[in-house]
Amino acid sequence: MCHGGAIGVEAVFPKVLYRSRQRATATLEILGLLEGSSIIVIVPAFEEQDHIARVLETMPAFVDMIVVVDDGSRDATTERAACVPHVRTVLVKHEERRGVGAAIVTGYKEALALTEPGRKTDAFCIMAGDGQMHPEDLESVALPVVRGEADYVKGDRFQFCGVRRAMGWSRWIGGQVFSRLTSLAIGQSISDSQCGYTALSRNAAMSLDLSGLWPSFGYPNDILGQLAARRFRVREVPVAPIYGSEQSKLRLRHLPPIFYLIARAAVRRRRGGRA
Repeated sequence: MCHGGAIGVEAVFPKVLYRSRQRATATLEILGLLEGSSIIVIVPAFEEQDHIARVLETMPAFVDMIVVVDDGSRDATTERAACVPHVRTVLVKHEERRGVGAAIVTGYKEALALTEPGRKTDAFCIMAGDGQMHPEDLESVALPVVRGEADYVKGDRFQFCGVRRAMGWSRWIGGQVFSRLTSLAIGQSISDSQCGYTALSRNAAMSLDLSGLWPSFGYPNDILGQLAARRFRVREVPVAPIYGSEQSKLRLRHLPPIFYLIARAAVRRRRGGRA
């Protein structure tokens, strides 16, 4: 069935979600392959039918569970994800597009529901469905959370040799500008504020206002603002920038909200975390 024509979401999705959730819950009770902590990878995806299977197939073996959140795709993203054999995958689909931030929040809430309270060093990691995050970097992103050394870890593409050529000048300059402004706003030096390759501790996830996070582009700046206001520890680790046939979904209309969110982060920090 997976090698033929497209499969209707209404036919395959409910069955896959139910079966995967049952197996994932049982698996988390007996695993914890990365120094005893559970690693849950959230994969936000919007119209990534050409990339989602590769992302899931190359997931490291120490990952306890994968939560794929299809943000209202009109293509076969969900069907392609459902066809990848993995007993620890949960599929969730938004009926309509809400934004990448909203997809990540859905994944965080799903991860909280499927893990046990009190496991502070379980790590909720983000790996986008477009294949721009190298799976070999996942361990270094997750380990500071697992070891209790950080509450939130961000990948830093700017420490990678040859990053300007890989990213292109416009993306590199934009990333530098937003990173410096975000650093000023939250009172902490952040080299790569827009990188989405992250790990969040379960403890921090419980303390954040997840429903209040910005639902679209600008989400990385908003969560940094919340973390800074609550005095959580943020660390960056080098990750490889990967750019291929995938197309960036960031548009000029997304830039003003990012500036607004950076300003809001500064106000929140001065008010001690109040909105």
